[in-house]
Amino acid sequence: MILLDSKKRLITLLIILVCGIIIFILGLGTTGLVDETPPLFAAAARAMSESGDWLTPKVNGIFRFDKPPLIYWLMGFFYSLPKNEIWDSFGTLSARLPSALASLFLMLMIGDTLFCWPQKSDRQFLTPIVASLGFALSPLIIIWSRTAVSDALLTGTLGISLLLFWRRMAGENNDKCISAWVFLGFAILVKGPVAFVLALLTITSFLFFQKNWKTLLSKINPKKGFLITTLISVPWYILELLKEGKPFWDSFFGYHNFQRYTSVVNNHSEPFWFFIYIMILASLPFTPFLYHGIFKTFNDFFKSSKESCNVTETLYTYSLCWLTSVLIFFSLSATKLPSYWLPGIPAAALLTSNSFISLKNVNKSYLYCWIFNILILFGLSIAFFFSNIWLSSINDPEMPNLASELVSSGIIFKAKLFFSSFTLLAIILFSLKSRNILLYLQILLLFGQSYLMSPIRKLVDTSRQLPLRNISKLILDIREGKETLAMIGIRKPSLHYYSKQIVFYEPSTEEGLINLSERLNFDRRKNYEDKPDYEYKSLLVVIDEYSTRRVQWSKIKHQKLGKFGIYNLWRIQKSDLNKYSRFLVESGYKSDWKNRKVEKF
Repeated sequence: MILLDSKKRLITLLIILVCGIIIFILGLGTTGLVDETPPLFAAAARAMSESGDWLTPKVNGIFRFDKPPLIYWLMGFFYSLPKNEIWDSFGTLSARLPSALASLFLMLMIGDTLFCWPQKSDRQFLTPIVASLGFALSPLIIIWSRTAVSDALLTGTLGISLLLFWRRMAGENNDKCISAWVFLGFAILVKGPVAFVLALLTITSFLFFQKNWKTLLSKINPKKGFLITTLISVPWYILELLKEGKPFWDSFFGYHNFQRYTSVVNNHSEPFWFFIYIMILASLPFTPFLYHGIFKTFNDFFKSSKESCNVTETLYTYSLCWLTSVLIFFSLSATKLPSYWLPGIPAAALLTSNSFISLKNVNKSYLYCWIFNILILFGLSIAFFFSNIWLSSINDPEMPNLASELVSSGIIFKAKLFFSSFTLLAIILFSLKSRNILLYLQILLLFGQSYLMSPIRKLVDTSRQLPLRNISKLILDIREGKETLAMIGIRKPSLHYYSKQIVFYEPSTEEGLINLSERLNFDRRKNYEDKPDYEYKSLLVVIDEYSTRRVQWSKIKHQKLGKFGIYNLWRIQKSDLNKYSRFLVESGYKSDWKNRKVEKF
């Protein structure tokens, strides 16, 4: 029996692994980095790998203290592998692998937990697959797990930690396993104290409702565990504080943690109920089953509170505490971003699997959920059949022809075909009263997301990022005497990443022109591989098409060296730039670069 269970467990995990590779790994390095944030992470990680300074993240010649170093260390490790420039020509595979692998490992942990601890009334091996796919097929997970930022890595490390905590409490042996605390330490090294706060809220709220909470608390060994977490996560903070002092304290703890939570940063202000809305979007197209799973868990909890309940059957209660902790904590935050919801998606997937278990028999809940879900699928199909209405509203200045390119590439037609087939299959399975309809639709969605997302990623890369890669290559070919490089108008960190040069970013305003003139004389920076010659007679300027029409820039003499997409490459003589800058100052304009954060890296 044990051998049979081991074989089933291995098969289940292999199925989940294959699904995860399809969703997260395939084609991961075939497109370039997408501005704005990913090139900052990638540039900082690559700089660590090249310079050997693994302590302090730096981008474009200045410190980047917004995130702790684990994400940079992992990216930097891949950048340091032999022949990296050959097997990772865009540099994106190295930058995205930490996010993709974190989601893949969390997906396996979700499946393994449900297999080893099947919940009440469930003895099938299908539920672990449903829960794992429920996590992996979330639109937010699909996007962020293939993006070179720290959110997916936080979700992976924190999610694995929280599942290990529950497994420890549900386990029968009394060995003092500390792996949950190790992963919690990693999570704190990914995004700071927020990981500890979310873990504390989840575990505390769960134990509050458990009659034997003291026994469960002793099982996770908090004294020894907290020491392990501290030893893993705290040393970097201490070393960085000793090395950089107040700038590190003010930037990381002051701006990127305290100020982000207590005040609105970068205009990311949303209403209190914002994450209810995001929770709906993150669970599409199976949102009704998440809410049914939440209702079912509440109902089961209130029933179990009147009688003794085995802790091995509390995974869904624990998931509800997890989901609620993330929801309340980030709803109270003044700054709100969709990515903040990612740590709650594993809990949402587990709650969805509770719905899957309870809806195997046809009843009123089964009928209502599937009718509602079919209506959602039908709405998505209709949206693509009437795409001419919303395509005309797309107005991205960096991709002015995106709407027509979506149509001409056949992506809209593929979306119509897929969602129509998806809806039709759902109706057929519903009419046949299939017990595993959710799993069958997840499998179709598994292949459908590759069918649709792959050409979308390539189209966006060609339209948005290819011009910047081409112009960076041109810069490397024609640069004279280590000329200074500037970017005017639209700000693209990927220009720094691909050109490997210091870039001065300024708006196309009159103040921006004066700023650039002054910064060339006073703002001294150096990159690991590049120290510009600030005294050289000319500079290179990447300027977008819209900025070239501004009077102050159109009047400056320039040599046009190339044009890719909406971006132009100019060579400007410093004497001409300084001359026009003095004219603007005499006209009443003033520089403002000393009084503002020039680049929010």
